[in-house]
Amino acid sequence: MASPMFEKIALVGIGLIGSSLARVIRREGLARHIAIATRSASTLKRAEALGLGDTYSTDASDAVRGADLVIVSVPVGSSGEVAAEIAPALKKGAILTDVGSTKASVIAQMQPHVPKGVHFIPGHPLAGTEKSGPDAGFADLFENRWCIFTPLPGTDPAVLEKLSEFWRRCGSNIDTMDPQHHDMTLAIVSHLPHIIAYNIVGTADDLEAVTKSEVIKYSASGFRDFTRLAASDPTMWRDVCLHNKDAILEMLARFSEDLASLQRAIRWGDGEKLFDLFTRTRAVRRSIIEAGQDIDVPDFGRQAVEHPGAKP
Repeated sequence: MASPMFEKIALVGIGLIGSSLARVIRREGLARHIAIATRSASTLKRAEALGLGDTYSTDASDAVRGADLVIVSVPVGSSGEVAAEIAPALKKGAILTDVGSTKASVIAQMQPHVPKGVHFIPGHPLAGTEKSGPDAGFADLFENRWCIFTPLPGTDPAVLEKLSEFWRRCGSNIDTMDPQHHDMTLAIVSHLPHIIAYNIVGTADDLEAVTKSEVIKYSASGFRDFTRLAASDPTMWRDVCLHNKDAILEMLARFSEDLASLQRAIRWGDGEKLFDLFTRTRAVRRSIIEAGQDIDVPDFGRQAVEHPGAKP
């Protein structure tokens, strides 16, 4: 096994991302010491029972003291508060990063608190499931998934490369973006799909009589996949909506215009337009599979996951 990249890594937040990091750091031997911090005593106790770290604390500043790499894995709305809390304890030369899915807001919240001599490199691993908490994590979560950095002006290239190599050893592919470009991109590929899913499932739930007798009972794969997205952490997605508001509103406006166009095509029986749209979108799906970001098996691989050994 390769020598550890860091003597001590501190994970502030131990939900899906944090606990997955703890597992892959341990498996790959990326640190000699893993310090875990979370405000919830019960969550911390569960993380300890799972053996995710070496030391555990409800005091984030205690956990980050002496750490070479600090990874903040909290809802984006809490980023500034956490940065203010841990700032006095960060050692000079430490790397501070995050995993939030909005970047401009996180930078605005965290950067003012970062002490001189600490390397702050905002990041976002594009990986996740609808589950949350320390039990939800797994070491392969980041395998062949993208981790995007939005480095600030003046970022030390050598430090950025070291952090990039850390994520590569966690299984990720690496890219860099401007924070605003990141937020606009994620608004369409991640944030909008979740918002649409929440809305569709909410609409079904509003139809109470139907929901209880038919929607749940006869859920086809399409509705089931919407419910998977809509089962994601409410706190995290509330914060995403509030902290990437402008980009999400712009994507919602574009989506609404396209939806109105689709509505007109259905109303006027414009089969050619419908066929062209469905053909174009089918090609997008194929491109995602070719890029290695999903698998080409029936039912999105659900049978393979739920029934290991079953033939696709």
